[in-house]
Amino acid sequence: MKFRTVQIDTDLRGVARLWLNRPDKHHALNAEMIAELHEAALQLGRDDAVRVVVIGSDGPVFCAGGDLRWMQDQQQKDAAGRRKEAKTLSDMLAALNSVPKPVIMRVQGNSFGGGLGLMSAADIVLSSAEAKFCFSETRLGLIPATIGPFVWRRLGEAGLRRLFITAKLFTSEDALRYGLIAGAVALDRLDEAVEAEIEAALKAGPEAMAAAKALIAHFSQTPGHTAQNDAAIDALAAIWDTDGAKDGIAAFFAKTPPPWVKTDQNRTTRL
Repeated sequence: MKFRTVQIDTDLRGVARLWLNRPDKHHALNAEMIAELHEAALQLGRDDAVRVVVIGSDGPVFCAGGDLRWMQDQQQKDAAGRRKEAKTLSDMLAALNSVPKPVIMRVQGNSFGGGLGLMSAADIVLSSAEAKFCFSETRLGLIPATIGPFVWRRLGEAGLRRLFITAKLFTSEDALRYGLIAGAVALDRLDEAVEAEIEAALKAGPEAMAAAKALIAHFSQTPGHTAQNDAAIDALAAIWDTDGAKDGIAAFFAKTPPPWVKTDQNRTTRL
């Protein structure tokens, strides 16, 4: 699939950078971008050469949320048509949320509405200290519905009550306190902070990271401690039998780097 609204660059370490690419619209989400983000998530998830995914954009705004023209188009559709379109956004977020490798969100600027949905589908979110955020839908007579389940897992009921209902503008400091982001740094230090997270991820086993994400997903869907404990036991028993676990443990005792730690130069190739 040839992309127009997103761009993917992958370096020799296996770090894929998935960049939103609608600068004239402040990277707002329309039908085309939603479809391309969905396909990109599936593509990067399947590619064994990709170890880490970094999602970002350029310019003063990370993501302006849903494209207003796209939203307006939904008003011309019947209930079935609107539901179908809403499902495409939900499915895209689910695909990002399910990428079986670390997904780091690099938020250099303000983010609104659906952009916060993207952030909530990532594993680690780092933002510039200057960034502002808003679940702006209620200001438009809408609600942040499709992104809600993903944001709920980050903010919980108290956070949603505080931020969903009134479309309150909030700061990176607020976002850190609510748990929406993992850290906020000066803009000129953002890439350095992202790189530190990348380096940490590259030292972990790919199979183990995928299994860890799958287990976390199971926890979020399984009520009761017994089922969670059973899932954790099963997951550990399964990971012990993988080549990655065997190689990693052997490397530990041999005091050598495991096979997934590469020393290649960070040159970039474009997909």
